[in-house]
Amino acid sequence: MTKITFYGGVGTVTGSKYLLEHEGRSVLVDCGLFQGERELRERNWEDLPFDVDSLDAILITHAHIDHTGFLPRVVKLGYRGPVFTSRATADLLKILLPDSGRLQEEEADYRNRHQLTRHTPALPLYDENDAREALKLLEPVPNNAVPIDVCEYFKASFRVAGHIMGASLVLVEMERPRSGVDTTPIRFLFSGDLGHYDQPIVKDPAPPPDCDYLMVESTYGNRLHGDVDSATQMARIINEAAKRSGPILIPAFAVGRTQEVLYLIRELEEEKRIPVLPVVVDSPMAAQSTQVYNRWNEEHDEEYASILAKKRHPLRTTSMSTASSREESKRLNSMHGPRIIVSASGMITGGRVLHHALRILPDENATIIFVGYQAAGTTGRRVLEGEQEVRIMKNWVPVHCHVERVEGFSAHADWKAVLQWLSGLPTTPKIVFTTHGEPDAAKAMAEHIRERFGWNVVVPRYGESIELSDT
Repeated sequence: MTKITFYGGVGTVTGSKYLLEHEGRSVLVDCGLFQGERELRERNWEDLPFDVDSLDAILITHAHIDHTGFLPRVVKLGYRGPVFTSRATADLLKILLPDSGRLQEEEADYRNRHQLTRHTPALPLYDENDAREALKLLEPVPNNAVPIDVCEYFKASFRVAGHIMGASLVLVEMERPRSGVDTTPIRFLFSGDLGHYDQPIVKDPAPPPDCDYLMVESTYGNRLHGDVDSATQMARIINEAAKRSGPILIPAFAVGRTQEVLYLIRELEEEKRIPVLPVVVDSPMAAQSTQVYNRWNEEHDEEYASILAKKRHPLRTTSMSTASSREESKRLNSMHGPRIIVSASGMITGGRVLHHALRILPDENATIIFVGYQAAGTTGRRVLEGEQEVRIMKNWVPVHCHVERVEGFSAHADWKAVLQWLSGLPTTPKIVFTTHGEPDAAKAMAEHIRERFGWNVVVPRYGESIELSDT
């Protein structure tokens, strides 16, 4: 029997985990951490519904923690098999996973010191050593659509997904026993997180290859990115903030979003559409990730490559610095006048951005700019939806600053772009699954696909298993 079971990334945009079982072999696609609402975060601590010793391999679509952050936990529980992913993703994971391990340790330490735990002592989900053990299992492969052997009966190929550097569409081919009448493999395509077209830095998503089953993300299944381009929005917001002489805080993920923000600010400065302001990237991880972005030039779009060819840095603004240490980060508090602070995490759920939010949210002259999706239950979502007071690091913080959102900045395709991508399929898949979306978004994406193509679309539930037909 061949089946897929959904252990994450359904009913939510986090915790992506999809288990394929075929001919006695088991392959997990993505191994993400649940984030956001407490109910979701507590799933990270639950007993796994599958035995890690039964896994033959893990495939990773891209580096973001909601797709990879559970890897060290699986390793802590005993997994020692291969983890296949693109070469750029493997490089980014060398930055992201140890950092995630440190954050887990710091969170446990903080709870113990302040007696904020139901368990004594509070323990991390995993630590930095577990993360480094996970890195030893990585098997980097080119993002070039060439199939590689994963385990018996399983092959996989990786193609550019256009979401962040290294992000991949993953086509899994499950071979049938040679003794059977039909030896055609069962092909399952995973979109991972799909980028939108014509975004800066990375190439557009590769066309989808022929497949029997397809899993497509639905983050923006019920929304469009808007008609006003992100450059016009960002220019207006920065100019208005500069007139108030207040600070600007941009919560941005260290991988992907920070690079896009810097690229856009540099362009606006060069076009004289905004004044040159001090820009501080308060994220050592973002600085390291930027080096990875420059290294993997086969995934650069033409404009990015042409800037590099001129010996210019596409991701460096006129007056830019990086706060590497905690001391440098703290010194930002003594800065005055208009300035831009770019800091992780992108949804204000952890990291250095929390310390900046404590000071900037109550400031009437300050501005916070959201440049990406804000999941339900996150502080970013609460601020964006207009809550007058939010809880940060156990403090209730009033929100008096200017709250702005730049539409069209997301690295996720909206529903029209997803339909555009799907229109490139050579044949009709048997089933399309909409995942990686909140319930309304996943359902809306399914309806868009049914209306446009008339295909069979399923919105799976958490823990649901679906048998994949051999015919």
